[in-house]
This record gives sequence, structure tokens and C-alpha cells, in this order.
Amino acid sequence: MLFRSIAVSPASVRHVTIEEAKKMMATEKGYILLDVRTQREYEEGHLPGAICIPNETIDKTPPPGLPDKNQLIFIYCWSGQRSHATAQKLAKMGYTNLVEFGGIMDRKGELVKGRS
Repeated sequence: MLFRSIAVSPASVRHVTIEEAKKMMATEKGYILLDVRTQREYEEGHLPGAICIPNETIDKTPPPGLPDKNQLIFIYCWSGQRSHATAQKLAKMGYTNLVEFGGIMDRKGELVKGRS
């Protein structure tokens, strides 16, 4: 079981289950699906349509792959720890529409292998 540190999330971060995220993505358009694991982990299997920007590469400067701070961004990793940390960092940078749905380790279904 994953335990997260007790920290209040900025209002710009919504924490949802993977099932809730799937429902949201089915009705939304123009969003970014962000995998924040390492490039190697991403290539071993990621959600269809996801881009990879590893959590470790995100610090205080907005990543070039995320130019619009108002765009809807769904964030995930393997267990939920890195996605939570990334959501917090992006919110502090001024991103306003973040949905963090934790990890995909218990996800059922195929993952895409290789680069997208």
C-alpha cells in the first residue's frame, strides 16, 4: 500500500482514481496524458497517447512539452508517488488544470511499448 505524505494539494490539482480519469478522458478533448516515469520505464509500457516527461527532470522551470499552463493535463506514474510529486511541482509553477490519477501498476489492459 502506498502512503503519501500529508500535504494539502493546490486547488489546481484534482486527485482521482484511474477509473474516474478514464471517464474524464472519454469526454474531454485536447488534453495531455503525462507519464512521469523514466524514459526506460515509459518504453517498457505506457498508456496509449501518453507523452513522457520524467518527474526527475521537472524542477522549477516549466517543461518545454507543457507550454500551456491552462491545458488539461492527466498525470500518472507506476505507483502514484511520482505523479503526486509532479502535480505538486507543476501547480507551484502555475499550471491550473491538473488531474493526478496515481499509478498504473494495477491497471488492467494492454500498455504500448516503445516510444510514442
